[in-house]
Amino acid sequence: MISETDFITNNYSIKINQGSSTWSAPSNIALVKYWGKKQDQIPANPSLSFTLKNCKTITKLSYSKKEDTGNFSFDLLFEGKPKEDFKPKIQKFLERIETYCPYLKNYHLTIDTENTFPHSSGIASSASGMAALAINIMSLEKELCPSITDEFFYQKASFLARLGSGSACRSINGNIVVWGTHNEIPRSSNLFGVEFPTQIHPNFNNYQDTILLVDKGEKQVSSSVGHDLMHNHPFAEQRFLQAPQNLSRIKSILETGNIEDFIKIVESEALTLHAMMLTSIPYFILMKPNTLEILNKIWEFRNRTKIPVCFTLDAGANVHVLYPENVIVETLQFIKDELVGYCQNGQYICDEIGFGVQKL
Repeated sequence: MISETDFITNNYSIKINQGSSTWSAPSNIALVKYWGKKQDQIPANPSLSFTLKNCKTITKLSYSKKEDTGNFSFDLLFEGKPKEDFKPKIQKFLERIETYCPYLKNYHLTIDTENTFPHSSGIASSASGMAALAINIMSLEKELCPSITDEFFYQKASFLARLGSGSACRSINGNIVVWGTHNEIPRSSNLFGVEFPTQIHPNFNNYQDTILLVDKGEKQVSSSVGHDLMHNHPFAEQRFLQAPQNLSRIKSILETGNIEDFIKIVESEALTLHAMMLTSIPYFILMKPNTLEILNKIWEFRNRTKIPVCFTLDAGANVHVLYPENVIVETLQFIKDELVGYCQNGQYICDEIGFGVQKL
């Protein structure tokens, strides 16, 4: 079994004065949710996610050798402009990964990043953002240590991304990713995400995700605070038993193509996530009235038409509408006719399953 110490690299055979790399990393949407974590970003239960295709972060990392190696040194640009309010999060991330990437203090870093989806659109960008930064850091490490394997390269990138944002480890590799140890997923780990191990049924090829932007404001309770509230949650232990069972079920469903059972698991998981928020101490609600209106409209439409449209939710008010590729026309018409009115400024984003990071 791989441990944290396996990611400590000290054999840097090449000296580099300056350079740069550019990668894109997608966002992802969990179908089996993780809610609650232990020390060092270790999940309390395993999770499974669809990697998205269009919602991604593009990050260029430039690095130049410096004389003072006592501290981290970096500039952060978002869409070409300095982004000071995000720098503390990057500083904390660099401190967390210092043991595994000691070479970073030798360089001044310029992190130039942008999103393909609207800024502050209510889509979690920490997953794609941290994944993009982590894979760029691994590009620098590969320059310094060319002997590292591709497997190690992507595995460590996922490991580093997790230390920035837990779900970011699911944005590195694969169209479907599992994070957290599970006895039916070979080589699964709490330390990094792994690609879904078996062939998925054609029913799930190019599966669609239309994201309805119900509320673009800042959440009243951050995900970090929400995770912490699971420590003394009255139903936490039951939830931590339920999630692996649901992951087993959805693994079988993805292999056999049963969309009806897929809908049951995915919607149940979404509502369970929000039930954990409703029953924590202190309790809180991240859904909005329009979120509930959309869920009811989806149920009503599915019952009426038998078109297999379903929803999932992240830790917020927005709704991910999931559906097979062969019902795009009918579903998009339904979204335009009946759901857009519940979105803030009528905004929604069309996406689908993607395949992880890309070097640009």
